[in-house]
Amino acid sequence: MIQIQEMDTQLSLHLYRVFAKSFKSVSEHAVTGSKIEGFNPTAFAVMEVLYYKGPQPIQQIGAKLLLQSGNVTYVIDKLEERGFLFRKPCPTDRRVIFAELTHEGEQLMNALYPKFAERIHRALSGLNAEEKDQMISLLKKMGLQAERLSPSMRK
Repeated sequence: MIQIQEMDTQLSLHLYRVFAKSFKSVSEHAVTGSKIEGFNPTAFAVMEVLYYKGPQPIQQIGAKLLLQSGNVTYVIDKLEERGFLFRKPCPTDRRVIFAELTHEGEQLMNALYPKFAERIHRALSGLNAEEKDQMISLLKKMGLQAERLSPSMRK
């Protein structure tokens, strides 16, 4: 019994390493283009969240990108200085500030996003559509279980 548990633990460790290495490879491929376009990966990720999901509370942007709030504020400051987004107070809760793309930011993302999408598609081209669907399902299942086990999620 202990040997079976040890084998399962080793398999979990191997999966973790393969998952991490794969994610790193795909991410590096995806952000290469954003660097060429003059964005660091974090700034492009903020722009992509706003482009894809619309205006977002600044605190939620950080959570979606797994960033500290200070980092998000810095990146948003820089993007705002460049005229790509603006801050907008929430009409119902003055503690909440939304970030929203400007017209210029949206036009830029209209031009950049198709290239980004193509880079992601190319990076994942080793999988067919059925395998991608399977991966999505399995990764969601894995993530939900990890969330349930996380001490910070059990509050």
